[in-house]
Amino acid sequence: MPKLYAISDLHIEVAVNRDALERLPRYPKDWLILAGDIANTYASLKAALELLNTKFKQLIWVPGNHELWNEDNGNSDLKGVKKYDALVELCRSLNVITPEDPYPVWESKSADGNNTNYTNYVIAPLFLLYDYSFRPDHVSREGALKWAAEMKIGCTDEHRLNPAPFKTRDDWCESRLRYTETRLLEAQEKGPFILINHYPLRQEFIRFKRIERFSLWCGTRATHDWHTKYPTHVAVSGHLHMRATDYRDGVRFEEVSLGYAKHWHHDKGIEGYLREILPGPSKKLQDHGPTWHF
Repeated sequence: MPKLYAISDLHIEVAVNRDALERLPRYPKDWLILAGDIANTYASLKAALELLNTKFKQLIWVPGNHELWNEDNGNSDLKGVKKYDALVELCRSLNVITPEDPYPVWESKSADGNNTNYTNYVIAPLFLLYDYSFRPDHVSREGALKWAAEMKIGCTDEHRLNPAPFKTRDDWCESRLRYTETRLLEAQEKGPFILINHYPLRQEFIRFKRIERFSLWCGTRATHDWHTKYPTHVAVSGHLHMRATDYRDGVRFEEVSLGYAKHWHHDKGIEGYLREILPGPSKKLQDHGPTWHF
């Protein structure tokens, strides 16, 4: 039976990650979700996708913040929406599914005695960004960056993720939320969703200890109830470099990032960190979390 796997945050500019990607075995019958932060530049993303196309039957990609960083330290014209559009066209040229393409439907079958049951899952790659709302209620949007800076926390995005032509990343996020909700509403009758976003949909899954206030750059409160607002089977995300499985309201949440060299065991190879999304666990578990994946 074909499988749907997921991974994110390959960061192939890191030499050990890039070498491990080269050694990844082939999975010719299976699909792979790439949930963002695969690479920092157009050229390196292209190289990664071309390589992974030789190893999997179908790739599905959503952007992370690293893919959206300005090229050439901001000297290039490839920034903001213009860069995102260029990456989408790159993916399409390589037959990689993006958040701008029709949502594919995955047919899954399971045996129940003498009967075979079929379920259609709608694979929905999302690009939503963040709006600094993952913060305490007493901290205003205007004071959010100062609040983070009090603990010497900042993010490279403030210098390298240009939202042009939007005035702010908040505005870009709001636009993406409206666009995506329209598409989800149109597709929800086709079957339960596999929601794929670089950032976690719920703030509670951000479990930073040393850099707690980095939460500002990790998502939006607007998606807190999306797993129940829309029929959802699994929600896939990355970004945190903290691999875990959680259940909320009977929905499975998978954080699937690899991370930098210090975040994973190199002897396991990247294949040791591919998370099976479908068919997935045979038994649906009750709400709990997290189950960590080291």
